[in-house]
Amino acid sequence: MRPTYTTASEDEIISASEIGQWTYCHRAWYLARTGAENRNTRALARGERAHARHSRTVARSHALRWIAILLILLAVLLLAFAIFVGGGLF
Repeated sequence: MRPTYTTASEDEIISASEIGQWTYCHRAWYLARTGAENRNTRALARGERAHARHSRTVARSHALRWIAILLILLAVLLLAFAIFVGGGLF
């Protein structure tokens, strides 16, 4: 006798990201799963602004890090050039 297979409906399928959401916050998973509307829009907007500020700060720090690396390399090259051409530092 051959087994019969049935396909799961969309409501029965849980994605890996849903599992991650559930482990982080059961209530957030439930609200997203049921399609509940978030009534705390003021806090959501405040959180989005905070995340945007943080994102800009992180981007700025990455840029400053690369500038620092380039300046250090330039200083090393200038020092090597001064030693090579001048025969010493002073």
